[in-house]
Amino acid sequence: MLKSHTKTPVLFDHKKPTAVSLFSGCGGFCEGIEQSGVEVRVAVELDKFACETYKHNFPRTPLFAGDIHQFLTSSTDHKEAFRLNKVDLVFGGPPCQGFSQIGARRPDDERNELYKQYSRVVETLRPRVFLMENVPNLALMNKGHFKKLILEEFASLGYGNTVMLRISADDYGVPQTRQRVIFIGTRDEDEFPFDLESFCAQTLVKFKVQRAVSVSEAICDLPHEVVHSGEVMAYPKVHKPSEFMKDMRLDYDGPRYSMHDKRLRGLGNAKAKLHNHHTKEIQEKRAHLISLLAPGKKADSLPKEIWDNKRPEKWRRLHPDLPSHTILAQMHRDLSEWVHPHLNRWITVREAARLQSFHDGFVFAGSEWQQLKQIGNAVPPLMGYALGKLAREVLEVLDGVSMCAVSPEGTYQEEGVLRVVA
Repeated sequence: MLKSHTKTPVLFDHKKPTAVSLFSGCGGFCEGIEQSGVEVRVAVELDKFACETYKHNFPRTPLFAGDIHQFLTSSTDHKEAFRLNKVDLVFGGPPCQGFSQIGARRPDDERNELYKQYSRVVETLRPRVFLMENVPNLALMNKGHFKKLILEEFASLGYGNTVMLRISADDYGVPQTRQRVIFIGTRDEDEFPFDLESFCAQTLVKFKVQRAVSVSEAICDLPHEVVHSGEVMAYPKVHKPSEFMKDMRLDYDGPRYSMHDKRLRGLGNAKAKLHNHHTKEIQEKRAHLISLLAPGKKADSLPKEIWDNKRPEKWRRLHPDLPSHTILAQMHRDLSEWVHPHLNRWITVREAARLQSFHDGFVFAGSEWQQLKQIGNAVPPLMGYALGKLAREVLEVLDGVSMCAVSPEGTYQEEGVLRVVA
C-alpha cells in the first residue's frame, strides 16, 4: 500500500531555481544546468585559460576567477555581491586527478583535499540540494575510504541524506562511454520524504536515451579538411542530420538546444561559422601507422614490425558505429588514442567537443593545447542537463509542487504533478 506525500503545496511562481557552480572549468556542467532551467548566480574557476573560454561563452554569468580557498571567506562580501543569500543548488566536480584510474591514485594527493573546499561552500551557503561529480575510482579507492569520508563530511554539515549514484554519460545522449559518480544530498531539516537513491534512479530513467549515440552520428557532418588553430571555416551543410546533430548544429533546433540558445554562447550575433575545427599535425610515419588501424582497433592489432608490443592504448581508432571511449584531458599532450573513425588523422578540437556534447555555438578560446585540455576536463553538457533536471525534480518535491507517493519501504513512485500558479 502506498502512502501519499501530504506536504502542503506552495505557490509555484515559475521562478528559476538558483545555483552556484564550483570548479567550473570551461563551462560544460554550467551549460547543462542552465539548459535544464536553473539560473547560475556565480561560477568559480582558477585556471585562467578555462576562465577565458567561460567568459566568452557565458558573458552574463558572474565569474569568480580565482582560488576557491578565497571564495566566501569571512573577509569578503561574496554573498551580497553575487546574490547568494538563498541558493537552491551547489554543483561541480572537484579536480579528480588524485582519484583517477590513470593517475598515481595517492590517498594523500593534495588535490583530493579540494572536496573539503566544496563542502565548505555547501556549509556556508546551505543550498537545498548539492551535486558533486567525480570519477568512479573514488568509490573504490582505499576500499571505499574516500566515499565514506565524503558521506560522513556532509552528514556532519546537516546533509545526512546524501547518496552516491553511478552514471554513464552515453545513457544521456553523450556519444561517449564516460563513467562517473555523483554525490547528491538534501538538507536534514527539509526532510525529503522519499528514499533519495530510489527517487534519483527512477527520475533519471526519464532522461535516458533509447540507444547510445555513435561517433558517426556525432561528427560525420563535419568537414574532412581542417584549418590551422585560430582559423574558422564556412559552416558545413548536412542532408539528413541525426537527432544528436540537430542538438549540436547551428542551423537546427534540437531536442534540448534551440538555435537561439546555441547562438547565445560564443557566437553572439556573428554569422554562423565552424570554430575550432583544427588538430595536431601528424608526421608521415604516424599517418602510415594509423592507416593500418581498422575501426575500433588498437595498437595490438598492428603487425609486429609496426607495433613495439608496448602500450596498446597508445594507438586507437574510434569505431564509427559505437560511442567514443572516454575523452580525457591528456589529449592536449597526445591524440593518438583518438584517431578519426575513417580519416588518417587525429580528431579535431570541434570533434572532441561534439563527443563531449558541446554544441557548435560553444567556442573554445586559447591555444589548441589549452582547448583540448579544457574539453577533456569538462563535465559533458548533456550529462549536466540530466543532472540539472534531476535537481529540479528534487526541489519540486521539497516545494510540494510534485505530488508523489512512496511505499512503506521508502521507494519512490510518481503519481502525478501538480502546478499551483499564483
